[in-house]
Amino acid sequence: MKSIVETDSDFICDIQAPCFQMLSPDEIELVRASKTQVLFRKGDNLTKQGAFASYVLFVINGLAKQYLEGDSTKYFNLRIIRPSEFVGLSAVFTKNRFNYSSIALTDCQVFLVEKDAIEKVIKQNGLFGFNIIKRYCEQNSNMYDIVRNIIYKQMNGRMADTLLYLDALKPDNADIFQLLSRKDIADFADISTESAVKLLKSFEKDGLIKLNEKDILLLNHEALVEISKRG
Repeated sequence: MKSIVETDSDFICDIQAPCFQMLSPDEIELVRASKTQVLFRKGDNLTKQGAFASYVLFVINGLAKQYLEGDSTKYFNLRIIRPSEFVGLSAVFTKNRFNYSSIALTDCQVFLVEKDAIEKVIKQNGLFGFNIIKRYCEQNSNMYDIVRNIIYKQMNGRMADTLLYLDALKPDNADIFQLLSRKDIADFADISTESAVKLLKSFEKDGLIKLNEKDILLLNHEALVEISKRG
């Protein structure tokens, strides 16, 4: 992680994201005075599960992976974090610790905004607060969907879900599959790496996908949707 200062060529002076445009000048100044701009290199942890959280992260550019840690070898991938998304909102609304880890898949430019500043702006600006709470609830809703899929779907359904989710990111991130290992894909589907490799080869044999080294091309989207529905 590297701090970015005003003299650096890639320094961004203002927060341009739409959600910050609803702040008053005083609120903008509060956030500006409470933020630090940093660069996370590919492979750096943005958050660490269980670590103390004194700030909320706002991703300016780059991609990261959010995941839960089990034992030393067990991980479960939750989602891909994209630009203009917040990380660590739970630190504002609940406990003061990160309840998940996240790691940079590419170099990520990020604002670290002090938690107290975000909390103050939420309390005094209803529109901004509504936007933040809406994002937080959407993330929680997605978590319920993930848990439901793990509980009720078999491996084929979970792998189909994973491929459809990642493929939906391709329009803005054409190399998304190339940023992920087969273990990463397995951890999204909550299966072993060996099972993931076998399923991908089986899907390719059935004409559903095409494997091109690390990249994956979906050939039969409708069939994968049907496999997802059947679970």
